[in-house]
Amino acid sequence: MIIMKTEVNVSDILRRNVFDFMLNCTDNDYQRWWPGTHLAFHTIKRYPNNLGNLVYFDEYVGKRRLKFNAKVTELVPDKRLVWQMEAIIRLPAWLSIDIEANESGVKIIHTLAIGFLGIGKIFDSILRLYCSSKFQYELGEHAKTEFHKLADLLS
Repeated sequence: MIIMKTEVNVSDILRRNVFDFMLNCTDNDYQRWWPGTHLAFHTIKRYPNNLGNLVYFDEYVGKRRLKFNAKVTELVPDKRLVWQMEAIIRLPAWLSIDIEANESGVKIIHTLAIGFLGIGKIFDSILRLYCSSKFQYELGEHAKTEFHKLADLLS
């Protein structure tokens, strides 16, 4: 399993606002968040209580364009959201956003986990070709920048 985790402290923002934004984001909201980098993010199918929602993401991380559908597989109101990437089938890739209140605002923990459990771990070496150290660095920098931009957008 490849785990890419970035922690970002963001001032003057509330957990509730981050959580609500991530659950209810539209393409227009996403594009205003980071013009030219965030291209699309919207809910394709919504379920009661949002668990199981299917969303579409399209963004640049560095020069790499990431486009995917993802399903909300875990949700703790105002604290945690987890999406699992999908193509025709669910992929071995999860994006989680954990939000913790702190004295100045929030700490947002952005984690991308890619890989297999059990015997499937033998395929993780192939995934490492896609998740190079350069990509991991760029993803971390992307998360730091985007969450500070989100605070500006929501304030």
